[in-house]
Amino acid sequence: MRNCLFTLIAFSIGASVGFAQRISGELRLRVTDPTGGGIRVIGTVVGQATGVDHTFETDENGRFTLRGLPLGKYGLTIRSEGFSKKVEFFEVNSQLPLEHLVMLEILPLATTIDVRAEDTLLDPERTAAYLPHNALEDRASAAPNRAVINLVNTQPGWLLEANGTLHPRGSEYDVQYVIDGVPLYDNRSPAFAQSTNIEEFQSLNVRTAAYPAEFGLKLGGVIETASDQDVHAGFHGMASFQGGSFDNRAGFLSLRYGHARTSVTVNGDAMATDRYLDPPVEQNYTNRGASGGVSAVLDREWSAADHTRAYVNRRNTTFTVPNELLQELAGQRQDRDGAETFGQISHTHVFSSHILAQFRAMARDTNARLWSNNLSIPIRPAQDRGFRESYFAGSVAAHYGGHELKSGVEGWFSSVREDLGFHIVTYRLGTLRIFDRDLPQDFHFSGRSAGRTQSGFIQDAWHTGDLHLTAGLRFDHYRLVEKERAWSPRLGVAYQVPHAGLVLRASYDRAFQVPAIENILAASTDQVQNLGGQGAFLPLVPSRANFVEVALSKSVSPRIRVDGSWYRRSFQHFADDSVLLNTGVSFPITFSSAVVHGFESKIEIRSLGLLSGYVSYSNMVGVGRLPVAGGLFLGDNARELLEGMGSFPISQDQRNTLRSQLRFQPRPRLWAAFGASYNSGLPFEIEGPSTVDFLAQQYGSRILNRVNFSRGRVRPSSSLDVSGGAELLHSEKLKIHLQTDVFNIANRLNVINFAGVFSGTALDAPRSFTLRLRSEF
Repeated sequence: MRNCLFTLIAFSIGASVGFAQRISGELRLRVTDPTGGGIRVIGTVVGQATGVDHTFETDENGRFTLRGLPLGKYGLTIRSEGFSKKVEFFEVNSQLPLEHLVMLEILPLATTIDVRAEDTLLDPERTAAYLPHNALEDRASAAPNRAVINLVNTQPGWLLEANGTLHPRGSEYDVQYVIDGVPLYDNRSPAFAQSTNIEEFQSLNVRTAAYPAEFGLKLGGVIETASDQDVHAGFHGMASFQGGSFDNRAGFLSLRYGHARTSVTVNGDAMATDRYLDPPVEQNYTNRGASGGVSAVLDREWSAADHTRAYVNRRNTTFTVPNELLQELAGQRQDRDGAETFGQISHTHVFSSHILAQFRAMARDTNARLWSNNLSIPIRPAQDRGFRESYFAGSVAAHYGGHELKSGVEGWFSSVREDLGFHIVTYRLGTLRIFDRDLPQDFHFSGRSAGRTQSGFIQDAWHTGDLHLTAGLRFDHYRLVEKERAWSPRLGVAYQVPHAGLVLRASYDRAFQVPAIENILAASTDQVQNLGGQGAFLPLVPSRANFVEVALSKSVSPRIRVDGSWYRRSFQHFADDSVLLNTGVSFPITFSSAVVHGFESKIEIRSLGLLSGYVSYSNMVGVGRLPVAGGLFLGDNARELLEGMGSFPISQDQRNTLRSQLRFQPRPRLWAAFGASYNSGLPFEIEGPSTVDFLAQQYGSRILNRVNFSRGRVRPSSSLDVSGGAELLHSEKLKIHLQTDVFNIANRLNVINFAGVFSGTALDAPRSFTLRLRSEF
């Protein structure tokens, strides 16, 4: 095993030390006149399969570089006064830069060809959903700190649970964020960590299957964010301001200066709201939140072969925990805050037209606290936790013939600290017993631990004719609360039938997934006896899974594509979490095993006259099996969970999900969009001896009417939304956009989760609106 790992490392660093970049390509374009002199032109790059529609302008030498292009087929259109329009097609099938020369002809001497949408509508290399910059700009802004989360939730297979927690294909806490090539494995939802600021990024790439071997440790779903790496000469900037219901206020300012091959960018943002989390009751008690952050980017292109990028970020968030009805009557107040300092540096070196190497390093410090006043009931918790993490990675990519080879190594070094305690204020509320009398009134846990993870991978993507094959192997060595090693093979095949407008795909992914880091030390320590419980404690270990998918893409017209996929995921030690009442403090757990299977489909319309849009449907069934490992369970509840047997629907088992949007654009600078969503409802299991009368005192009778107690599921929810935007000013130096969004027009009471041992109670937002003004200068 050691010899195999050494071979991977040696292959990765034999030519140079380079660090892992996620899969995307780069177009280096030069446009000339008939004499060979560079000229300034306007152009567009369009990839229907990848979702790219990018307008650009070359410099005075006719040069332009476009980075972060998903692998696939593209159409290039060039326009310049006095010259004929030029249309060409190119393919990005490697991470190596693609040099492309375009020579324009004088008008009378040239002819043009038409761009056909079907030429780029289907691509066998398309295994992820790519959301380009215009989708990020025109996003609906429902709540602060949730822009990335809401955009990802529009994709089939993704489920948005309480407080902005994403669940891809039934997985809990198995979402991997990749920020400019660096992976982050902690929960990035608003209740746990500093949210990713979408204003800083140019695109999103979302994967739920066919993972290359360079992705690991969290494979429920992968969200890649890429920032703008184009160097624009001179001083430029962007500002946005947003306001809306619940006194939502947000602002963002970005200033950039570019000179020659260097650019410096400084970003700042702030927000405040009276509805930060999804509250447990309609009254939305004690639900304020505020955050702010600054970041800076240095981008330097040393030569055509070397490129360096450095990024630093600091962000703080403070918010209050929303009360239930009885807690509000008692005068409870619980506060939470968090902060993160993050920095990364990357360097890319092109050795030749066939070999490229990358280096990446990252360090960050994250912390979170919770404190309560003396009126908190029935429990008064306090918490102070954090972790420090450093990351180093290197990779070499080589392109030969039809092969795209890549190999690399990664290493994480972490330090985790946790301090958690609570005081039980009362064991009973009225006539109802909340806690068993043998549960100690006071509890305290404090711990520290260092972690190490090393990984190596090798992969190949090979295409010949209409056949595209991928294969890879990954090795992971994990050590934090447990020590585990795993080999993970990956296989994929895609076949295109051009005359039928059809692409068929199949993939197999072996996944090795580490537990969530939030409160991992407390969840990994045997506290059953200290908490008044009985029974054996099961240690928290990483999850191992097999993912299988079969999919197809079909063009039914030059502008309409249909996608469908069937998948099955089987897990050993299926990851989930348990919540300490409604405090928001959660602990990682695993179930003995689980099976998740389902079907996803999407019909997408791209620029059909004045219309575009999509409709998607997902059907999913998830079944888990006891017993539970890890967690922090109070009283006799521990024995049932730690020693129980049998199967049950997992908490993310939402059978039917529907998403749709229709966009109407009567003018180039004016648009309107209409959206609809439907969720069939999540399962629940009431915690403890609660009665219907007591639940009504906690949450109100209207919420109970939205719960089907006989089926053990929340009743279906739905929402109708509308958005509109206009470009108020468009000049060479200044652009001003105005957008408004209205959500849940019918003002339905939608319950996301209901009281239970694994999830609290949370309500979706009532009818609300936002207004956003964005300027570019």
